[in-house]
Amino acid sequence: MQAIVLAGGYATRLWPVTKERPKMFLPIGEETVIDTVLADLEADARISEVYISTNERFASDFEAYLDAAAYEKATISVEETTAEDEKFGVVGALAQLLEREGIDDDFLVIAGDNLISFDISEFIDHFETHSATTLAAYDVGSTERAKSYGLVELDGDRVVDFQEKPSEPNSTLVSIACYAFPAATIPLFETYLADGENPDEPGWFIQWLQSRDDVYAFTFDGAWFDIGTPESYLDAVEWHLDGETHIAEDATIESAAIGDNVHVMSGAAVGDSIVESSVVFPEKTVTNATIRRSIVDEECQIEDVNLNATLVGGQTQLQGSQSPSE
Repeated sequence: MQAIVLAGGYATRLWPVTKERPKMFLPIGEETVIDTVLADLEADARISEVYISTNERFASDFEAYLDAAAYEKATISVEETTAEDEKFGVVGALAQLLEREGIDDDFLVIAGDNLISFDISEFIDHFETHSATTLAAYDVGSTERAKSYGLVELDGDRVVDFQEKPSEPNSTLVSIACYAFPAATIPLFETYLADGENPDEPGWFIQWLQSRDDVYAFTFDGAWFDIGTPESYLDAVEWHLDGETHIAEDATIESAAIGDNVHVMSGAAVGDSIVESSVVFPEKTVTNATIRRSIVDEECQIEDVNLNATLVGGQTQLQGSQSPSE
């Protein structure tokens, strides 16, 4: 079985923090977002190869990442785009990758920007019980949130209806970006695209496929974070840290009130400040400031300002006259 890790997006909703780096490299504790996915795939003997599907713009970043990592199965497969408006859509990019890499076996597709609480091997176990297309399903607990995903209706674990991005969801069980496909479905990607169907999100393909073939669901509890916005990223950090703080050994903290769910990275210096539920990237200086629910990129200088729900790009200098307050 082969695996495809989707990592071709440009994460514009997280700009400027992700303008020059893939969002899959955002830190979650000691690891990055994509580490948790690759580690699971590396550990499962049933996975023979892992293709990280990315774009031309970030290909060198992933190559450098893999050169420094211990993963033996992972290689880069490059989609020929350099900007968001050039993308083929996820289904279009998948069809091209299947042909480009000559995949002819059962295969797994998973988003590299999702943080999930289940072990991928459990998902593969479930796929093998049916040897049919299988998706991972999660109850988001909100019909408003369900509007953004593929709505799943089940009879046991068999999918009997699937609606991508419904305007009026009648439940809150949705499909996440984790799918397993038998080899027999590979030609159907080309059929789907040749019929002029939507090439964007995989859910549109699943909706089309479910009306033609058996599809099953692996439902899970616990946690799932679709990291596409500052809020979802900070929620994922908060879930991982679970009320703790993560401060690098060589970070400097002086006369600062560091609250819960704060990650201060290597070389950062924080003095006379309040930091809560935020991520402070390396080589940053924070003085006499308040930072809450914010992400501040590398090599910034922050002084005498209050930041709340703010993204600060790399090498930014912010200086004000406000003193931090409780």
